[in-house]
Amino acid sequence: MYENPAVPAEEEETLAGIVDTIIYQNGENGYVVFGLEATDGALITVTGVVPYLTEGDTITVRGQWTNHNVYGKQFKASSYDKQLPAELSDILRYLSSGAVKGIGPKTAQKIVEQFGTDAFDVLENHADWLVDIPGITKKKAQEISENFKSIAGARSVMLFCRDFFPSATAMRIYKKWGGAAVDRIKDNPYALCEHFNGISFRRADQIAAQLGMDPDSDERVLHGLSHVLSTESQRNGHTCLPEEELLRCAVDLLFDGNTAYLPQIKTQMDRAYAESRLVAVSRNGVRLVYLPYFYRAETYVAKKLIQLSKLSARMDTSDIPRMIEKSEAACGIPYAKLQRQAISDALCDGVMILTGGPGTGKTTIIKGLLNIFSSMDLQISLAAPTGRAAKRMSEATSHEAKTIHRLLEMDAASTGEEESGASFMRNEQNRLDEDVLIVDEASMIDILLMEALLRAIKPGARLILIGDTDQLPSVGAGNVLRDICASGQFRVVRLTEVFRQSQESFIITNAHRINEGEMPVPSKADGDFFFLRRQTEEAVAATIVDLVQNRLPKTYGASVLGQIQIITPSRKGMSGTEALNTALQTALNPPAPGKAEHKSRDMIFRVGDRVMQTKNDYTLEWETEDGKNGMGIFNGDIGVVTDIDDHAEAIEITFDDRKCLYDYSQLDELDHAYAITVHKSQGSEYPVVILPLFDCASMLLSRNLLYTAVTRASRMVILVGKTYILEQMIANNHQAGRCSLLQDWLEDGESV
Repeated sequence: MYENPAVPAEEEETLAGIVDTIIYQNGENGYVVFGLEATDGALITVTGVVPYLTEGDTITVRGQWTNHNVYGKQFKASSYDKQLPAELSDILRYLSSGAVKGIGPKTAQKIVEQFGTDAFDVLENHADWLVDIPGITKKKAQEISENFKSIAGARSVMLFCRDFFPSATAMRIYKKWGGAAVDRIKDNPYALCEHFNGISFRRADQIAAQLGMDPDSDERVLHGLSHVLSTESQRNGHTCLPEEELLRCAVDLLFDGNTAYLPQIKTQMDRAYAESRLVAVSRNGVRLVYLPYFYRAETYVAKKLIQLSKLSARMDTSDIPRMIEKSEAACGIPYAKLQRQAISDALCDGVMILTGGPGTGKTTIIKGLLNIFSSMDLQISLAAPTGRAAKRMSEATSHEAKTIHRLLEMDAASTGEEESGASFMRNEQNRLDEDVLIVDEASMIDILLMEALLRAIKPGARLILIGDTDQLPSVGAGNVLRDICASGQFRVVRLTEVFRQSQESFIITNAHRINEGEMPVPSKADGDFFFLRRQTEEAVAATIVDLVQNRLPKTYGASVLGQIQIITPSRKGMSGTEALNTALQTALNPPAPGKAEHKSRDMIFRVGDRVMQTKNDYTLEWETEDGKNGMGIFNGDIGVVTDIDDHAEAIEITFDDRKCLYDYSQLDELDHAYAITVHKSQGSEYPVVILPLFDCASMLLSRNLLYTAVTRASRMVILVGKTYILEQMIANNHQAGRCSLLQDWLEDGESV
């Protein structure tokens, strides 16, 4: 019986009986409310995750009594054990419930009369016997039997998995692998951590041990090597690792650093190369190891970018000055020298990269290019990695911009949970129609998303990448924008001039000062950049709470609350996201009578809470107020809890205009977002940004992290903390390297 370790066993009770009625059932997450006819004859309302439950089921549940404020006394099940009914009356009730497709009450009566307690054996193993019953043809008998077998398969998977996972996870496994799940897990439990987000290698290790697998088995070593590469891609952004580093990490992971196992690991590494489970590349005497999909992505990106650069239609360069002048007249803006250069380069080549800090006129160039390409009757699309960045791009240019996922028409039906990410309807077999694609916030694009984008762009189209190479790199693996710029294969224009209207903003001028290694200059009382010096971390945290709760609303009105975002370097510490979110939730959204809330992990989610999605989930469905719907909520998306339904075990969250329903099993994908890390803020812009400056890991106290945080603000920046921390961040211009060969592949050109 699966047990919830969060509930002390001694506080639980056990009930047994027959499922009398199904009051509520969620087919997606397995949550059910049902009436249990207990062995003593009492009728009890039971709630919990019990997938594929049917009236007539014989079930034993373990859990606790609760008192719901609306529905009264209930039994909340934390675990269950389910059997098919054995008594004739219970078999009849089960089959009459509609559990088996094709069997209604009358047919159920005939089957029970004909076969008695052997009815289930007949349904599973002797479908041809069913034709003896009037009204059941040979075809219908086969369909009934197949449906019963699928139910039996689901039941066997759920019962097997309950020893290892919560029911919601077991349901995910069954939906993906079907009735073959049990055999697949027994054969290779390590496949779980490769195919399902949230199942760690350590968890697979535990399952393997329970199944009696040898800890030094070859399969464990093979999957351990892949796990190291996958973990490093997520944690540090590497697309590959030096072979010696991979071996060291694998020894630590698999055998607690015991180097006696190195020969076995090397043997399995060679096997992985031979079976194409891993790919090895030699560079400057160093052997680098890839997971196959990262190798495929990097080499394809290099090849396609070079192809686009060469295949786009060449323009008569003598026409370009005239076209730029016409665009200046149409837009009413005289272009600066570098802006003219950027527009000219975009017209001359199939790939152009535009980079530069805030206030340097990137949006002006986008508008100019839209004007010129439209006059040439070319089809143009604007895109960005995140919804917020796309929305900002649309507002700035008065031209629709889409997220890259939406542009590529993400295919939720075929998108699995594998590390290699989403599937898209737009690809090499169904390319985009656009002649020109302009992508903003390109520093956020990881190697897998860039691969997907390039596969969908038709040969001969133009690609213009716009971003700020001084910001933090993408959350996902790779160093795409910087590697493209560093390769020297494409036209790159770096804007440096800050225009006069932008010079009036201390946010912009200080962002450039920070980027150049200089201390920012605070503005006057009515300005937009402030530094509140505090000497202790307790004072930093208290000041931030006071700013949000009292000082800013008092000065700028209550509406400012929805415009403030605290962005912090770290999750840990009194001024990290974890502590600040707890303090800010208490201050801004305390518990109140009638305000629904739900506890998950160590967090309380409450109606009105600001929350953030922490991983890409391509399967989440959303709907807008005007009836549009779609799939996918992505890492960094921020929304507000608008409803909590304990009865359905679900939370409704509104992300801008998209409403999305999370069942309780999905809440590990959410964090509070009163305060977020700088890394999670990438691609977004907020009217007011508050940044705590406090002692934390030195790798987080860097210039580009500070620069990224400051450039997230559009109207006001408030730094709170210690002067020496600010000085340390500005002085620390070290940027952690990412192991990637994209620049090499690009420099190799046609040999890729």
